Amino acid sequence: MARIEDYAMVGDLHTAALISTEGSIDWLCLPRFDSPACFNALLDSPKAGRWLLAPAAGGECTRRRYRKNTLILETEWETPEGKVKVIDFMSPRDGAADIVRIVVGVRGSVRMRGELALRFDYGHIVPWVRHDEHGIHAVAGPDAAYLVTEAPLRGEHMQTASDFTVKAGQRIPFVLTWAPSHLGRPRAVEPEAVLEATESFWLQWAAKCQVTGPYRDAVLRSLITLKALTFAPTGGIVAAVTTSLPEELGGERNWDYRYCWLRDATLTLEALLASGYSEEAAAWRNWLLRAVAGDPADLQIMYGLHGERRLPEMTLDWLAGYEGSKPVRIGNGAAGQLQLDVWGEVLDCLALTRTSLLQDGDDSWDVQVALMEHLETAWDRPDNGLWEMRGPRRHFTHSKVMAWVAADRMVKGVRDFGLPGPADRWEALRDTIHADVMAKGFDAARNTFVQSYGRPELDASLLLIPHVGFLPPDDPRVLGTIDAVQRELTHDGFLLRYRQEQSDDGVQGGEGVFLACSFWLVDALIGAGRRREARELFERLLALRNDVGLLSEEWDVSAARQLGNTPQAFSHFALVRSALQLQADGR
Repeated sequence: MARIEDYAMVGDLHTAALISTEGSIDWLCLPRFDSPACFNALLDSPKAGRWLLAPAAGGECTRRRYRKNTLILETEWETPEGKVKVIDFMSPRDGAADIVRIVVGVRGSVRMRGELALRFDYGHIVPWVRHDEHGIHAVAGPDAAYLVTEAPLRGEHMQTASDFTVKAGQRIPFVLTWAPSHLGRPRAVEPEAVLEATESFWLQWAAKCQVTGPYRDAVLRSLITLKALTFAPTGGIVAAVTTSLPEELGGERNWDYRYCWLRDATLTLEALLASGYSEEAAAWRNWLLRAVAGDPADLQIMYGLHGERRLPEMTLDWLAGYEGSKPVRIGNGAAGQLQLDVWGEVLDCLALTRTSLLQDGDDSWDVQVALMEHLETAWDRPDNGLWEMRGPRRHFTHSKVMAWVAADRMVKGVRDFGLPGPADRWEALRDTIHADVMAKGFDAARNTFVQSYGRPELDASLLLIPHVGFLPPDDPRVLGTIDAVQRELTHDGFLLRYRQEQSDDGVQGGEGVFLACSFWLVDALIGAGRRREARELFERLLALRNDVGLLSEEWDVSAARQLGNTPQAFSHFALVRSALQLQADGR
């Protein structure tokens, strides 16, 4: 199977496709990020559905890249016969979903091979395929797909094959369009015109980026990736486009990340606002407010693209899993967990928008007050923690720190902005939580904060203590925590979330180093004044991106390869924040 880093992404702000270095689209969910996939080779084999378009001789490409400041992928092969390029993109959605692939002859004459195997419902359903004057028409229940091309097509082993030759100067387009089967054939697409419009869209969007300095290109590529993870109709941002890519090859730590996590709220806003994308930040804030509306006691850690609450977890036993990593899961049972830190994340996020986006008052204050009033009664409960542990609930230090954040931001809303609320009461609660954390979450003998009360294990989330303002970045207790985390949680200089063999998280097996946590270490080192060390670590993390600038969730140090769902929003948000802090620190 292709490595996780062998995949590039194209998308239309509703969904996204993953394309391997061999020219195969191995993953695509239609019509939304969280819809059943119609190309599933990523989690099984080509028989589970894919779309290959490459030289007949096969093999990995010679070179590929995104067109500058766009999400248009160009993949090139040098062969003994000549040179060929495939341009892949999805135009921003205006109705039906289109995947456009244009084969371009660059030099000589190259024999090409196309294999289209649509397998709807995660590889479970083979559609009924008919040929027509335009190409083919495939139907299965609610799904219909139309392939239009001038290249020859024929049926072969339950797939549509295409063998043709492209000569220098020729451009042979393929357009695959999805639409609900009951609506009939959608409007025709002119590939070259749509290519021009798509490039214009991305160039105009990228031009808004206000980031300068040596890391601008890396930051902009991450921002384009994050924009591509945005569900345009609602403003929600998915954690990744995939499900069940393993955190350990062959293991069971395989989760569905095609949803929107509240833990990402503040990171999201910080990255977007600092880079000049206030429109996207406002859309994310509005999504957040809609999602959390209702009884504050029912706040979830994650929601669907439209704010859906029910995300039942199940397994797809007919899929073999990525490199045999089973089970393949859809839905996410962690949605029902108690994670107290999300109240802090939401209130921190809304406080940030108050200072950055709101010009005419804060229409969300009543919601914030209700959330805070519930947290006042719940902050001292044990919970599942930031990392969604499936073992027994505990008093996680990070959860208590984020409860402190919630109280702190609400006090500032009253004191600094004149909003109504019991500031004295919240101030007293803030002090109570702070004292509780210092008494129970800090190991004075080791001079470090710990993962949970009464236990010795460490956790990378402790590095966020200075970032949220709980303690200054140069506080001796923060410096001691940085040293302890580096001593006990690093692998080849990169950071683990925690030690699975020490923390009872309810799941078997291990995982790789966690990329977002490693970026948090960069931030903590900057705050501690260890600038050279921070920059060196950041440069090493940048080197883990694949050839088109994408990061997954984790890195396997021993095998030197990416792990986990991809591309991972958490990793890219953290990259942007660290780059901006390094730039600010360098002035």
